[in-house]
Amino acid sequence: MQPLLTELLNLDGIEVENYWNFGDHIVLEVEATTICAICPRCGEESKNIHQNHWHTAHDLKIFDKDVLLKYNRRQFKCKKCGKPFSETFHFIGERRQYTDRFAELVVKQLVHSDTHNVARNNNITDDLVQSMLEYLSKKKWKFDPSKINRLGIDEIALKKGQGDYVVILVDLDRNELVGMAPSRKHTDIKKVLKSWDDKVLNQIEEVSIDLSGNYRGLVKKCIPNATIVADRFHVMKVINDELNRARNTAKREVNKIENETERERLKQVLYKSKYALLKPKENLTENQNLKLEEVQKNFPILAKMHQQKEDFRNIFETASDWTNGAIRLMEWMGNAKDIFKDSFGTIYRWFGEITAYFETRTTSGAVEGINNRLKLIKRLGYGFRNFENFRLRCLMCWHLSIS
Repeated sequence: MQPLLTELLNLDGIEVENYWNFGDHIVLEVEATTICAICPRCGEESKNIHQNHWHTAHDLKIFDKDVLLKYNRRQFKCKKCGKPFSETFHFIGERRQYTDRFAELVVKQLVHSDTHNVARNNNITDDLVQSMLEYLSKKKWKFDPSKINRLGIDEIALKKGQGDYVVILVDLDRNELVGMAPSRKHTDIKKVLKSWDDKVLNQIEEVSIDLSGNYRGLVKKCIPNATIVADRFHVMKVINDELNRARNTAKREVNKIENETERERLKQVLYKSKYALLKPKENLTENQNLKLEEVQKNFPILAKMHQQKEDFRNIFETASDWTNGAIRLMEWMGNAKDIFKDSFGTIYRWFGEITAYFETRTTSGAVEGINNRLKLIKRLGYGFRNFENFRLRCLMCWHLSIS
């Protein structure tokens, strides 16, 4: 039976010496087939066994049963330097309660599940699952920041509704998450950026950000050679938000109308009009087009704002170069400053970063896609109280090299 179990175990240089079957799991007593080991200090080969140290570790299942390895990590004594040392095994790290391949199997499951369920499915503890993730992240991390040329910066709530945000850094060329900071504080973000060293930061050519204003100064200090580009979708959101506020204002004004028949008629006109006003006109359904026509007939200000919103979007869709885009944007601002007052101020303050888009065409579309994936991880984990745990769970999807 031992030769068969040795073959099934499939660990080079390891033989099964004995085994015990306990129903739901098997204990395999294993030892190395070699009779010597190399001293890590002087490189001398030693056959002088000083002590035997027995340990147990979780391994992959055999016959659909959990497997515990009882293995002997022998201690040798080097004749040259006179000091003892323990032999090393290729399949398990020092002071580990699990083999590397079992840890990889468990960590893979974390991509599509939460820690507690992964632990339960493998008959181990939650703490052991977390230990595996931390161990592999140190041993098999493949992240290389030297390849980053275009960077996206955004944020995601760690705890929904509590204002507890973490900042994410994304390689826009490779659509990869490359870093996370525990808060929006400049000191926390700067610490992550500086961990890449100045050579990497100086080679970054573009940084895409939203219009919050929180990151612009930090980028100028830490990434001095980068062109800051305001993400066009966040810019468009500023316009849409003001248009939607105007729609809500119109609804409140309608509620003040004393004539009940007229009040109810106009309320029906505005009912479910949000997406008819905010969606790109060419993407509207037939019903939404009809709703838009109703709103335009009855609410002249909303009709004008909608047209200016479409004109604004068209600039980003059709501008041929920076000059063309900047001139058309200035013309739009002149026409819209009395109606889109809030948006006008924002665009004025961010004019350089917004018009940079017409030259670079850089957006944070990849960031939004990664944001959605991170939200899924957060839901699968039923939320995360510990930032470091969340960071590892997220980064492993792109940078943990396991087969």
